[in-house]
Amino acid sequence: MARVLHRSPSSISRELSRNVDPSCYSSSHAHKRCQHRKESARPQRRLHAESSLFGLLQHFLLALGSPEQIALILARIYPKGHKRRVSHETIYNCIYAPPVGEMRLELVACLRQANTKRNTRSKGQDRRGQIPDMLSNHVFRRRLKTNSSPDTGKAIS
Repeated sequence: MARVLHRSPSSISRELSRNVDPSCYSSSHAHKRCQHRKESARPQRRLHAESSLFGLLQHFLLALGSPEQIALILARIYPKGHKRRVSHETIYNCIYAPPVGEMRLELVACLRQANTKRNTRSKGQDRRGQIPDMLSNHVFRRRLKTNSSPDTGKAIS
């Protein structure tokens, strides 16, 4: 079977040992079991809607409105490495990434600047250093082939 499928015999053996029902092998059953193993292997998120930390976060957001301040308060309350200690980035991700609908709107409204989308640090501009009068490689090579100066574009005599 492994030769026909162009797979290693150990891969086929592992697949069968993991996913065989008492009666036969089913690809849909194997897929479901794979999804279950994948989900159970990942650690649970710290800030999910059912966690007590999420309730604490909502309380602090209503009172303070700043994820940076909340992260500092949690850092003072809980020692380093504690489960309830989170960074301001984790709080922003909790607010902007997963929640949908009314809960998300409530969390965003708690922020000082109630933007529905999170702004990037660069505010939409490319802030990488640009070299003035820089030529791209294809223009530079073309000018070299035509015996013109790469700097001025004038013919070299």
